[in-house]
Amino acid sequence: MTPQSRIYVAGHEGMVGKAIVRALRAQGYDELMTVQRARVDLTNQAAAQQFFAQNRPQIVFLAAAKVGGIKANIDFPAEFLYENLMIESNVLNSAAANGCELMVMIGSSCIYPRGCLQPMKEEYLLSGRLEPTNEGYALAKIAGIRLAQYLASAKRFRALCPIPCNLYGPDNSFDPEYSHVLAALVRKFVEAKEHHLPSVALWGTGKARRELLHVDDFADALLFLVARYHSQEIINVGSGEDASILELAEMVADEVGYAGDLKWHPAMPEGMARKLLDVSRLRALGWAPKRNLQDGIAELVKTFQRVRVGNAV
Repeated sequence: MTPQSRIYVAGHEGMVGKAIVRALRAQGYDELMTVQRARVDLTNQAAAQQFFAQNRPQIVFLAAAKVGGIKANIDFPAEFLYENLMIESNVLNSAAANGCELMVMIGSSCIYPRGCLQPMKEEYLLSGRLEPTNEGYALAKIAGIRLAQYLASAKRFRALCPIPCNLYGPDNSFDPEYSHVLAALVRKFVEAKEHHLPSVALWGTGKARRELLHVDDFADALLFLVARYHSQEIINVGSGEDASILELAEMVADEVGYAGDLKWHPAMPEGMARKLLDVSRLRALGWAPKRNLQDGIAELVKTFQRVRVGNAV
């Protein structure tokens, strides 16, 4: 990959896509292809084929996806499966037919089985049943990874298949019902403090554990892997550390300055008991994250507070 490469970031308006664009531009890659969904709907086969035939990108970062937190995945499994399957199928096949040299097919840690040994090694993929609360999304991601690998095996392009842990960052969605765990906690505690609520209601028991990585660290890892990892086999990308939802909630509450009670609702779903990636393969290559979780939480709190001020204007 050179500054002259024709690079397409699919999903450049999402949190991951924006981080990839920032990372590429910071390294001098200014001539990037991006296109809004209103112009090219990647779930539409004809639209995707036309875009790739006209633009013929050499490098593709597939960050376009339908994403959401546990409630969104529970409420809309068909939509998560269908839309992500369509995006992946159309992008991968169109890229392979139009001169793509490198396909970065971004996966998710939810592809690993529900009862997976911890930390989760790359070879555990397809070794057991998936977590029901995000099965639709996981199935789509697994299918996309396999399609990318099959096309790479057929010499249609080189495939890089990174598997990130839970990501967070400055472009997180703070939707009150469908955001991911850390953004959801930030919103709950900021609003609870503003409204002087005596307690905050939280799903589950607080015992489930999650590994988190700042999205800009993930983007940095992608560019690192593009240059140094020349295998189509999946590779985990994470911090190598996890925390319980209770610990995360307490960290957010402390950052916000909320002193009320936490009210856990054990009858509500909380997903896999633990999702910690084995990142030894990535560490052996020489990459480690630059940002710590405490600083990331502080940044996320400030981001949400700015969003609220902006929406109020």
